[in-house]
Amino acid sequence: MMLSPSTESPDDRNSLYSQSLNNRHKSGDKTSPISVILVSSGSRGNKLLFRYPFQRIADCPSSLSAKQRNPYALNTTGDVLEDPDGDSREQCPLTDEQLVAGFSDSILATILATKNDMCGKKFELKIDNVRFVGHPTLLQHSPLIQVFKTDPSPKREMPTMILFNVVFALRANADPSVISCMHNLSRRIAIALQHEERRCQYLTREAKLMLSMQDEITTTTENGTPQSPFRQILPKCKLARDLKAAYDSLCTTGVVRLHINNWLEVSFCLPHKIHRVGGNYIPPEALERSLKAIRPYHALLLLESEKALLDQLPLDCSPAMVRLIKTCSAVKNLQQLAQDADLALLQIFQIAAHLVYWGKAIIIFPLCENNVYMLSPHANISLYSTLAKQFAQQFSGHDLPSMLAKFSLPVSLAEFRNPLEAPAQEAQLIQMVVWMLQRRLLIQLHTYVCLLISPSEDEPTPKGEELPLAARVGGRSLSTPSALSFGSPTSSDDMTLTSPSMENSSAELLPGGDSPLNKRMTETLLASLSEHERQVILNIPAAQNPEDLRMFARLLHYFRGHHHLEEIMYNENMRRSQLKTLFDKFRSVLIVTNHEDPIISIFQSPMEYTA
Repeated sequence: MMLSPSTESPDDRNSLYSQSLNNRHKSGDKTSPISVILVSSGSRGNKLLFRYPFQRIADCPSSLSAKQRNPYALNTTGDVLEDPDGDSREQCPLTDEQLVAGFSDSILATILATKNDMCGKKFELKIDNVRFVGHPTLLQHSPLIQVFKTDPSPKREMPTMILFNVVFALRANADPSVISCMHNLSRRIAIALQHEERRCQYLTREAKLMLSMQDEITTTTENGTPQSPFRQILPKCKLARDLKAAYDSLCTTGVVRLHINNWLEVSFCLPHKIHRVGGNYIPPEALERSLKAIRPYHALLLLESEKALLDQLPLDCSPAMVRLIKTCSAVKNLQQLAQDADLALLQIFQIAAHLVYWGKAIIIFPLCENNVYMLSPHANISLYSTLAKQFAQQFSGHDLPSMLAKFSLPVSLAEFRNPLEAPAQEAQLIQMVVWMLQRRLLIQLHTYVCLLISPSEDEPTPKGEELPLAARVGGRSLSTPSALSFGSPTSSDDMTLTSPSMENSSAELLPGGDSPLNKRMTETLLASLSEHERQVILNIPAAQNPEDLRMFARLLHYFRGHHHLEEIMYNENMRRSQLKTLFDKFRSVLIVTNHEDPIISIFQSPMEYTA
């Protein structure tokens, strides 16, 4: 399934492309391609069928011209100094277009049209400051294909093309994840072209049209000023326009949607363009790790309206996608969303990950009164920003700076609740919080607990090879429970999370109060602690109550600072009031902290992500 980008007029698209191209030249954007090239190999040799952007011969610098230079001459003209790593140190940097303009059409056709043995594999070639990435594909024409002609002659001209390659030129120091994404797009386009060639010889027809126009332009300009034949090919060749559209989309939105031969859809998104927070892109590896860590107690927040998303869906999209979008709400967790949409939880996870990958949604924690939010340190708080104008238009009578000022310190949504206000005002508050979460203006803080016991003066200093307390406490790996049911999303203290997997949980202690079996189970849970640590815990007044001690021992593996309060509530089927009471009783050995959930913080806070 693919979500289409917003429609734009050709003039707007050209203006947007020119602006993006200029920005890339200034900043050296390593996520955008330099050029897209189509080459073929057949009975007529290796041919460069199309390249975009066009090679502007008049704009090429003298250093890239065909005339020879003395290799021992001093570099006094600001030419580029080659760098073996592809990151050139230059006095006058060349633009992306000029990097590829130094390669003639014949040279590109020779180096990019590979041998048959390399077809069906990743093609990657680095020359100076340019890296070429493609997926050469071998054409296997079926003899059963018939072409309907007016000529009744049974003879049929066999195709002369043997292989082709759709190549994207990148900067040599492009990120490996960008290179992998570009190869993926090249492979998808190649598969679609191969299919259409087998079905109706689409690629052969387009290639003949491109070559004939190249010959025509070459003949008419033998005695005149050289021209690029690709400019004339573009308005007459559908495949050329598709390649240009793919290049422009990669440089601007990062979302590519092509209909090869007006038949096969090729959809692709470059996550480096879509997932940008605070000017930094989120590496696909970090995004994938976050998506694998989502839990049923998380929620899906759509970044666009329901109508806008439904309008972008293709006609043959999955009905489950439509149902999820119509049912999705910021106050529903994924388990409740699966129940309301009548879908399996695993399917909900898959669709949610799909929407997040395409930049149409983010993962949050469901909105409830206990959620604690604060202003993002990277939020735009300008009085006259574009966001402030949009906020004032959508929520009349409210201004964004005043609303953000309320979150300058961590504050729970319960503090905004006024029993005397109308329900409509409470609903508007939720809408404003959702609006600010969609724009990454707020971050949510969760409660984490760490067990901290001072070492005994009589005990020797622990050696370096001994495990720390946090490592010794938690040895059990937690599995994702299979089901979850919420109470009221806006309930305050007793937000109950129910997990049917509790039958296999350590929470099920035998009834009977202070029975010998319960004592042995408590001692077993505390066995990971040292003798001094156990004595400190047992000397706490709350430990004299067997039920409190059993609950503390049961939750001991969570006190490592890795599991927030909502996760403990879900896994152990406990109420918030129970946990807070327990933390207060054992506050002498427990440290309570508040910070973001690492799983969802990737969508909220701009950070210097590393691939």
